[in-house]
Amino acid sequence: MPVKKTTLQTHALDVVKQLKKLYPEHVIPLHHKNAWQLLCAVILSAQCTDARVNTITPHLFKKYPTVKDLAYADIKEVEKIIHSAGFYHSKALSLIESSKRLCEVFGGEVPQCMEDLLSLRGVARKTANVMLGDYFKKPAGIVVDTHVKRLSFRLGLTKQTDPVKVEKDLTKIIPYEYWGWIAIALILHGRQVCNARKPACLKCKLADLCPHLGVKVSA
Repeated sequence: MPVKKTTLQTHALDVVKQLKKLYPEHVIPLHHKNAWQLLCAVILSAQCTDARVNTITPHLFKKYPTVKDLAYADIKEVEKIIHSAGFYHSKALSLIESSKRLCEVFGGEVPQCMEDLLSLRGVARKTANVMLGDYFKKPAGIVVDTHVKRLSFRLGLTKQTDPVKVEKDLTKIIPYEYWGWIAIALILHGRQVCNARKPACLKCKLADLCPHLGVKVSA
């Protein structure tokens, strides 16, 4: 006997269907050629725009084309390259130490399970979810960044504001096959329409589904 969907699950599915019309493709905004490059890009993206990261990584990967090259790089040289990403001291250390661990423990390959990913310096659950869901297509959860957190609340998909709790709520109501894609869709919608300070509610294709929690409707 099929399980009856709750009102919230039905609402979530309606949101998913509309987002699918707007953002049908699962396109990762960070430029990369392999799993290791994406991992580096995500580490750099903390409190930094994807556009900025995409200007940095070509230089980084030109100087350090393999995981082994970066694992044994001079940290001062790495800091110079990634300086504009902000927090460059800690990010440079994370890039080098995580690359070194990949070489020493995982044979130079990015692992495909949450526990192993979290053992890498600079990798928290958000980064691990990006790798598992976006790259390996084996989502263990849903990426929750500032856009996903904001839109999930405004759309009435959660009443939580803590990213871990938001993720827990979303995984209960979003079908598994959409876990990898939903974050990208919400991030794109958050950047293009549902701005943090002035959401364009009157132009939003989700307006009829949205309870506009915490915001005033504006054009």
